[in-house]
Amino acid sequence: MSSPKGNNYHLGDQVDSGTFAFTAAESGDYTTCFWANKHKPPVKMTIEFDWKSGVAAKDWSKVAKKGQVETMEIELKKLYDTVSAIHEEMFYLRERDEEMQELNKETNSKMFSLLLCLSVAGLQIWHLKSFFESKKLL
Repeated sequence: MSSPKGNNYHLGDQVDSGTFAFTAAESGDYTTCFWANKHKPPVKMTIEFDWKSGVAAKDWSKVAKKGQVETMEIELKKLYDTVSAIHEEMFYLRERDEEMQELNKETNSKMFSLLLCLSVAGLQIWHLKSFFESKKLL
C-alpha cells in the first residue's frame, strides 16, 4: 500500500492470508497492488476487503487481552473515541456551514444584480418602443 506522496505503508511477499491496518498520515488516494504468480495447475484466488474507519476500525478484543482491562474501561475508551469522532465531525460541519453561508451570500448578491439588469433592460425596451411609436416609426 502506498500513499499519494509515494510512501509505502505495507509490503507482504508470499502471504497466503492475514490482516492489515494503518492510519492515514496524508490526505488523498492510497493505492494497493496485488500480484499473483502463475500457478500450475491454475488456482483460484479470493481477496476480501473489510474497510473500517474511526472507532469501528479498532479491534477492542485485542485491547482487552493485551492490558487485562476491565469491561467498563473498554466501554469508556469506546465512548471516548466515539465522542472524539463526533467532535471532529462537528468542526467539519461548522466549516462546511460557513462555506455554504458564504456561497449563499454570493448567490443572493449575483441574483439581485441580474434582476436589476433585467429590470433596466425591460424599462429601456419599453421606453424605446413608446418613443418610436410616438414618432410613428413603428
